Amino acid sequence: MLIHFYKYHGTGNDFIILDNRLKKFELNREQIRNACHRHFGIGADGFMLLELDKNQDFRMVYYNSDGNESTMCGNGGRCITAFAKKLGLINSEANFIAIDGNHQAYIDEDDTVQLKMNEVNGIQVHETYTELNTGSPHYIHFTEYVNEMDIKKEGALIRNSPKFKDEGINVNFVERLSSQKIFVRTYERGVEDETMSCGTGVTAAAIASTDNELGNFSIDIETLGGMLKVEFEKINQQKVKNIWLVGKATFVFEGYINL
Repeated sequence: MLIHFYKYHGTGNDFIILDNRLKKFELNREQIRNACHRHFGIGADGFMLLELDKNQDFRMVYYNSDGNESTMCGNGGRCITAFAKKLGLINSEANFIAIDGNHQAYIDEDDTVQLKMNEVNGIQVHETYTELNTGSPHYIHFTEYVNEMDIKKEGALIRNSPKFKDEGINVNFVERLSSQKIFVRTYERGVEDETMSCGTGVTAAAIASTDNELGNFSIDIETLGGMLKVEFEKINQQKVKNIWLVGKATFVFEGYINL
């Protein structure tokens, strides 16, 4: 099967995207995994299909690089918004549906995308980490000298621990750089490695970084792949709304691959 694909990245978190509005593609797990392989395929952290939806501008269908359909991907949502603009489906505003529900997004002329994330409820603060779901489940651990850590090794230990091994969890190591800036490195389940950036991960880390404070926040996040910003309103210790993930979505190249 010869497939026309597009490659995008959001702060280094890279994706293969297909235009599946005509429902031409029904790929199996092995085909998706092979396409995402960095030595034998195109190479990507994730794989997305843009499909039609009768109530929204489009539907986002997301797979991890292991070939399994996964939960919400924030950087993927920003990239598929840029792809929809490239296809002429949208101008500067998008309303689309993903696995966790409806999302709104805005894209400007320099391809900066503001993506509205769903409300967060039920934040669990433990002694050494915070657990919350920002469309995907995340483990947040604050520490120092994050840049010197072996993220793949340390992240895998937590992801495969008895508590998390069945459902899996994304593991984020976070360093406070200032009251409004953090540095985040993420081990992603489904990729089973560190990625250069994780949209739902930096969202979770930004929320966790506010500790017991309430109100409106704007947090700058440094990742290995570049800078992101997360803006949100924290109502109480359990509820956060009006969450926006902001950053560039970059078209890399397009081509054909025989799967």
